[in-house]
Parts: sequence; C-alpha cells; structure tokens
Amino acid sequence: MEEGERGREEVQSLMAITGEVSGITEFRSDFFRREFVGLSRRVRLLAPLLEDVRDCAAWPLPEEALEGLASLRQGLESARDLLRFGSRGSKVFMVIKREELINRFQKVNDQLEQALSAIPYDKLDISDEVREQAELVNSQFRRAKERIGALDNDLYADLISLYYQNDNIDVDPAIMERLTQKLRLLTIQELKEESLALQEMVVTGGDPDNSLENMCRLLRRIKDFVQSHIPETADTVAENNVTSCDGDLPSPMIPDDFRCPISLELMKDPVIVATGQTYDRSCIQKWLDSGHETCPKSHQTLPHTILTPNYALRSLITQWCESHGIEPPKRLSASGSADRAAIDALISKLSSADLDDQRAAAGELRLLAKRNADNRICIANAGAIPVLVLLLASSSDPRTQEHAVTALLNLSICENNKKLIMATEGAISGIVDVLRKGSMEARENAAATLFSLSVVDDNKVMIGCTPGAIPALVELLREGSHRGKKDAATALFNLCMFQGNRGKAVRAGVVETLMEMVIEGGMVDEAIAIMAILVGHHEGRAAIGSATGAVHILVNIISNGSPRNKENAAAVLLTLCSGDGNRHLAEARDMGAMEPLLELAYNGTPRAKRKATALIEHLTRFEEEQQQQQRQIQDEERQCEQQEQQQQQQQQQQQQLEQLH
Repeated sequence: MEEGERGREEVQSLMAITGEVSGITEFRSDFFRREFVGLSRRVRLLAPLLEDVRDCAAWPLPEEALEGLASLRQGLESARDLLRFGSRGSKVFMVIKREELINRFQKVNDQLEQALSAIPYDKLDISDEVREQAELVNSQFRRAKERIGALDNDLYADLISLYYQNDNIDVDPAIMERLTQKLRLLTIQELKEESLALQEMVVTGGDPDNSLENMCRLLRRIKDFVQSHIPETADTVAENNVTSCDGDLPSPMIPDDFRCPISLELMKDPVIVATGQTYDRSCIQKWLDSGHETCPKSHQTLPHTILTPNYALRSLITQWCESHGIEPPKRLSASGSADRAAIDALISKLSSADLDDQRAAAGELRLLAKRNADNRICIANAGAIPVLVLLLASSSDPRTQEHAVTALLNLSICENNKKLIMATEGAISGIVDVLRKGSMEARENAAATLFSLSVVDDNKVMIGCTPGAIPALVELLREGSHRGKKDAATALFNLCMFQGNRGKAVRAGVVETLMEMVIEGGMVDEAIAIMAILVGHHEGRAAIGSATGAVHILVNIISNGSPRNKENAAAVLLTLCSGDGNRHLAEARDMGAMEPLLELAYNGTPRAKRKATALIEHLTRFEEEQQQQQRQIQDEERQCEQQEQQQQQQQQQQQQLEQLH
C-alpha cells in the first residue's frame, strides 16, 4: 500500500474510533462518571484535528506523522475499550477495583498525551485554530493523568467492608440502605443487569482470583436486602426449608433448576448437550459412555456428544450454595469447553457424501461457534474454516450453505479467526457467492460476515476487490428484509471507509438506493452516514449532486433530523456547495436553508457547527454576489437607457438645426 493511502486509511480508522466513542453516552456507575465523561469529551474534541489532517494538502504524510497517528490509534482504542466498560461493566467491580480503574485511566491518558505530543503539527497543513485546540486537548490529557476526581470514599468503605465480611454476620441495615441508593440497585431489573454484567465478565475474562465470584456473592446479599425491604420487587421464586433426617438442623431445598435430571442431585459441573438440556457432567458422561445415543430427558437422538459448559447456571448455583452455607462446587479447569474429538468428528462429516450429515454437522458447528469464545478458538484450531469455505461453493443444499456461512460469521467474532478466514483461499469469493445467490437468511448472514471481517483495515481492500462483493451488498440493501438492509448498510459503511471502494459503490447504484431509503423514512441514520463518506469521492459527489431532490432532502434533515444526521447532512451539503457551488447554493437558498443552518451553528455538535458556519458563509457570499450581479445588470440597463436618451436628444437637436438652415 502506498504511503499516502496508508495514511488516509489510518486517519479514517481514527475517525471511526472517535465516532464510536461519540455513541457511548451513558455510563452505569456514578463512581467514575466524571472520569468517563471527561475522557469521552476529550476524545471527541480530537475530531477537528482528524478532519483537518484528512482534508489537508500535505499528502503523502511524512513517516513521523504516520508513526504519531499509529500511536494515537492505539491510545484511542484503549480509551474506547475503557469507555465501553464504563457503559456496560459492573458497578460493584468499579468500586471495589477502583485502584485498577484509576490505573487504566492514567495509562489511557498517558498514551494519548504522548501520542499527541509526537505528532509533527508543523509538517501538516492544518489550521492554527485546530492546532491550538489539539494542543489544548493534549494539555488536558496531561493534567488528567496526574489526578483523578474526588471519589466517594464512603461508598468504597461500605462496599469493601461487606465484600470481606462473613455471610453469617448480619449487616447494618443503614449500610445496605446507603449501598443500594448510591449504586442505584433498587429494583429487580437493576439487580438483574448488574448480575448479567458480572457474569459476562466471568464468562469472557475468567476469574483467576475468585474476585468476580465473591462480587456475585456480595450482589446476592444486596438482592436479599432489596427483596426483604421492598417486597413488591421480590421475585416469585420461593425457597422452602425442610427438616433433615436427624431432626436437628434445617437443610435447604435445592431448586429444581439446580438438580441434574439424571441423579436429581445438585449439579457440580452443569453442561449442555445437543438438545439444549443441561445435566451434571459426570452423570451425562456415564450415560453416554454406556452406549446411549439419546437425551435422557427429551429422548431425542443426539446428533453429537459435545458437552458445553453452562457458565451462567454454574454461577447461579455457586451463589445459591454460598448464601445457604454450602460448599460451592469446585471450579472447572480452563479446558472446560467443547470436546476436541467431537469437533473433529463434526468437521469430518462436513466432507461426507451424505447431504444430511453435511447439513447437520454444519448446523452444529454454527451453534457451537455461537456459544462461547473457547469453542470458536477450538473449532478454528481443528481446521474447520477451510472445510466450511469449501462448502460455500460445493454444496448444492441452500440450508447447508446457510449453516456454513453463519458458522464463519460466528467464528469471525474472534480476532485471530478473522485472519484465518481471510487467509483461506476462496473464502471471500465464497461468501460473496452466497451473498448473491443464497437464501435471504444466508445472504443477510453473508453480509454480516463481510462487515465483521472488514473491521480490519487491510481486509477492506481485499473484500472491495472481490468481484461482485459491493454490488451484491447494494442489491441486498435495496431488496432485503429490515435486518438484511441493516447488515448490508453496516458492511457498506465499513468498506467505503477505504477510498478505493467508494467509486465501486457509486457505480453499483448505492446513491439512488440511499436516496430512496431517506425519502421512505427507513434507516435514515445509516443512509446519511454512508452519503457523508461517499461525497468525499468525485463520483459520489457527482451522483449525490445530480440525484433528484438531493438538496431538498439534505435541508429537510438539517431542519428536522437527529443531531448526528444534521451533522452528516450539513457535511454532505457543504461538499456539494463547494463543488458545483452556485447551482446547489441557489437550491439551498430557495429551500430556506439559512434558518436551520443558523440554528445548527448555534446548537449543533462541534463538527455540525463548523459545517453549518461554513455553509452560512457560502450562502452569504453567494447572496452578495447575486446582489452585486443584479446591481451590475441594473447599472448596465440604466447606462443603456441614458445612452438611448442622449441619442434621441442628439437626433432632435440635429433636426432642429436642419430646419433653421
């Protein structure tokens, strides 16, 4: 890739990250809210710098500028991941692990401060105003890494005391009241969301020091307090006590969902079989080892014998055990995922001459790849990707094709699997073939697969160069279901971040389709976002500018759209007016664009304000030029009238002289 193209791709990637950060506006916990909001604001303030670098004339960028932008991308990716955690992570974790969070904030701020300091602004053709703003933001990052705002130490002290306290000791109700209020865990829905956040961390990141498991136990105590003090929010699940056989101590009744259907005992290691039923691993393994091929509960024939850990149920069982003073089951080993031998057997069946075997095996791999990250890694390592790719082209069964492309979609969630898929010969062409000719569900999942793969910048080029890829996405955008259109639009947006793909999309008729979507009122957000990218290409600019009613549509969005859509519409209109200016400016003026632009310049997003201000200047200058031209025409007409009058007077005088002689 040429240096200039590499630099543009880097800038587009940076702009995509800042755009993603702009979409993260809600944060779950008040504990670090000031830090999350501050980091988000500082990242968004970098947008003008990136836009100026993208539009500057200093291409190709010098090597030191490229290195600075690469460092900036790493810092922005870290900031994005931290902000994502702030919007989806556990409130309890954020308080108890506050030192860990503080270190992450300091590290991110330090990364961004160093990256901004390394950018050679004097070698970039950017405005003084933007450079001053970048330097100001840099100083804000420098100050931010040196301090963290005042944290609620009382909340931390209350929570940490409960975290280390024995479950058998009663907690001061005043402490529990403060915790539920400050953590905003007052309803079953809020408690459920917090529980899911903790469980997701256990499943995706593991729990080497049992801290997350202890937090789940702590959350259970909070839930018990809320249920006992706010009865109307309590669950309807009853846990009855019965007397033990010796008559001395009560023994808790095991909930039915926690019992193995085979042994009827508390499950120590719950696993899911192919029918979706859950059993204790030791019991179902004995059942299978004895030669049975059916599910004991449903009596259905098992298409395979893979046992998948049920992490969510195991976490609930652990919480229940601890809350009742029972020793919880021992943790599973790290290898507790789908069985490799069973996966090998499924992959072998993909090459079977029996179409039913192929279809069933592809469907099972699809489901396994959907369940968890361990399965995705295991399936890919077993060599499934090349065989699935081969099925895309060789199978005559639409259902098998659908299973195969969806399995690839699920596998592509893992970053390393993206590389493996892209490196497999015929993978992209096979996915595109399904996108063009498969069933509607298969086409939609093929589009989603292309989007997943195109997250990696280099893949945008390869996908865009594959014959038929972009036209097939445009066709799905035109005729697919709502989900299919969403998948196609997302894939096209990602691919068009690469300049070389924009002309292909325009020639495939994407602009006409996007205009129809906006007129019909469907997926306006996606349509205007894609147009904001395409208008930067000369073919895209020409196609949008020549579309019927384009200026009217853009002015209407600027007047009535969402803040993000107003911003993109103003950017598109500004580019149109900067090209074939007078025609589009005249249309915008006649459509009454000045009033909504003034409103946008005053109340819009920072980028929208800049675009609106520039458009207002264009319109004002155009109006002045029109008035000046009108005055010139009037002056010329007056001069002509004066000349005619003078000629008439001269003729009259001549006639009078002739009469005297």
